[in-house]
Amino acid sequence: MRLLTKSEEDKLKVLTENSVSLTLIEPTATGLKKSIMDATGIVRNFLKAKGVHDYGLQKQGQESKIILEALIYSDYITYKSKVSLYRPNTKKGDPRIWFSGLTKFSKANDILALVCFDGKIHVINLTELAVKDIVNSSLINPLKDLIQEINFTENVISNELLGMLRKITQRGAIPSMLQADTSVGRTLETVLGIPINSSKQPDYKGIELKSFRTNKGNRKNLFAQVPNWKLSKLKSSAEILDNFGYWREEDFKLYCTVSALKPNPQGLSLKVDSDIQHLIEYSARKDMGDFVIWTLEKLHKRLLEKHKETFWVSAESIRIDGKEYFLYKEIEHTKKPIVSQFDLLLEQGIITVDHLIKRNPKGKVIEKGPLFKIRPTGLNLLFPPSKKYSLID
Repeated sequence: MRLLTKSEEDKLKVLTENSVSLTLIEPTATGLKKSIMDATGIVRNFLKAKGVHDYGLQKQGQESKIILEALIYSDYITYKSKVSLYRPNTKKGDPRIWFSGLTKFSKANDILALVCFDGKIHVINLTELAVKDIVNSSLINPLKDLIQEINFTENVISNELLGMLRKITQRGAIPSMLQADTSVGRTLETVLGIPINSSKQPDYKGIELKSFRTNKGNRKNLFAQVPNWKLSKLKSSAEILDNFGYWREEDFKLYCTVSALKPNPQGLSLKVDSDIQHLIEYSARKDMGDFVIWTLEKLHKRLLEKHKETFWVSAESIRIDGKEYFLYKEIEHTKKPIVSQFDLLLEQGIITVDHLIKRNPKGKVIEKGPLFKIRPTGLNLLFPPSKKYSLID
């Protein structure tokens, strides 16, 4: 797909800031002429994640074609359409998608947003439509109604947690519960009465709490997830450590960040294969190559489990008589990650993976990750633009 223009990016932001989950597709001149579009890996993954269609289970041929309802949005009206999802007998059955009547609403190389909602696929032309004007219009219109309906959410739990955090801040600086990088989060959870455990579920009634020191511009943890060992060449964290670890004083460890942009000092990189829906970590060593695999489906599931709704709490670190105290000052409140953009952010190096593996003196291998992290500036690319709350009066 081509790069988005500034205008298209602005229109995309209007949708994402209203929690509209979507994917993008670009019809070509040949595709419009022949009434076909390739269902790219990202489009296929999106439709499957939304429970709309799984091309992986579809047989080739017209008899296996799926027809669903669709709506194509014009300025202040909609056009009823039918979407065809199929795999032809030719060209190895490459997945195809087509919307009836699309040529009336799209030119070649327009960027179309596909939204799955209420049993239909909604098509919004980001190139042609004045999305912001339509959404902000005082006139009732279908696109505005769609976005308001999608965006409608209950805020009871988030308001409850926000009130609790404000009461904690009113107490002033809170002494750290332990001396560690993780103490900022452990301390807050303890004061809130949240049990410290290794559960993969969100911390407070469906809301995940992520705390960090304000004076650190570090990447933010999204979640931890081990590879799929059955699909991987290396079958454990111990094997990863044995192949790529190094000595630091008395510890044999592998503490490193791995990105899709370039190999790290250990020669490790990531790559996304959308066709088989895998995230692959590979080595520059010719004798190793691809060595561990995560399925994108599992990573998407973990992201949704962990961050359906998240409070990112910043704290000022204060030293009093040599002891660390935390003054919790601000919350960034995010909702509903745009899962279809997770893969893109991996490819762009905005989301990375950290290995935190070491072998202790007793020979036991300890793995604190792998941790999937995101640059602070990338939050608004993965989540609809957040709300910020100050905890300081």
